[in-house]
Amino acid sequence: MVRTRSLLIPALMLALAACGDGPSDGESVASKSGHDGAKANQLFGAIRDASRQSPAAIGSYAKGCAAGLVQLPESGPTWQAMRLSRNRNWGHPETIAFVERLSREAVRQGWAGLYIGDISQPRGGPMTSGHQSHQTGLDADIWLYPAKRMDLSRAERESLSAISVRSADQRSVNRNWTPAHMAIMKAAAKDPAVDRIFVTAPAKIEMCRTAGRDRTWLQKIRPLYGHHYHFHVRLKCPRGSRDCQTQRPTVADLSNGGDGCDETLTWWVTDYLDPPEAPAEPAKPAKRKRGARDYTMADLPRQCARVLASD
Repeated sequence: MVRTRSLLIPALMLALAACGDGPSDGESVASKSGHDGAKANQLFGAIRDASRQSPAAIGSYAKGCAAGLVQLPESGPTWQAMRLSRNRNWGHPETIAFVERLSREAVRQGWAGLYIGDISQPRGGPMTSGHQSHQTGLDADIWLYPAKRMDLSRAERESLSAISVRSADQRSVNRNWTPAHMAIMKAAAKDPAVDRIFVTAPAKIEMCRTAGRDRTWLQKIRPLYGHHYHFHVRLKCPRGSRDCQTQRPTVADLSNGGDGCDETLTWWVTDYLDPPEAPAEPAKPAKRKRGARDYTMADLPRQCARVLASD
């Protein structure tokens, strides 16, 4: 296998941009509220209910908020929300509808349903821990644990451990991976509401290997570190959310119009894990990048102050 050093930086930067953690233009609009200097994650994290506003995703997936979110019921016929103590089972109505649709597909694939991880806080916004994205009610983490029961207690939902589908050396899937995992993600990728899906690179490599002729959906499957216990579904900006920022680069850009089953994918299990030696350079002090936990209200779109203040 030929490994190309030139893939190292571009691939990682594109991956970060795809997950909503990279820089984007036009996001920072200073709020005129009295909260400009307060940490936004503390303000949004303290709110226990959604705003009484029309549903709207505001800003970007990694720097925004959401109005009029809907709470995913803690339990349904084909899903259960996990880690209820976090109060992150809130989403745009289209996200909730998608979760319910996909959970029915999981049943068709032999699972009891889906275990749903974080979606968003009641009004979106930066979280006190855990995520850079999930701020607009359009992201949902779905456990890779094949659900066997839909009657877990609240205590069980706090203590049950997710499972990894990645091998210890991070280069392939392990015995936990099944055809049902692929079928469920394929159904998610084919859903017209879905923009992209993040999952561990070995899972996409395995899907590329076994997909057969029907491959167009693979373009939406994006490899990313940290996604071997769950896959992360990101929906497109819903109709009517005029202040929602469309994700850039597009999945077509990231895949160069193809399915992404190429050297940019194998980079994740080669150079990413064992980087080629770079020429020695004088050490420079690393500048810490600001993240979601550093944002104040002044960093967010101005509409977020209204969402925060709304009944």
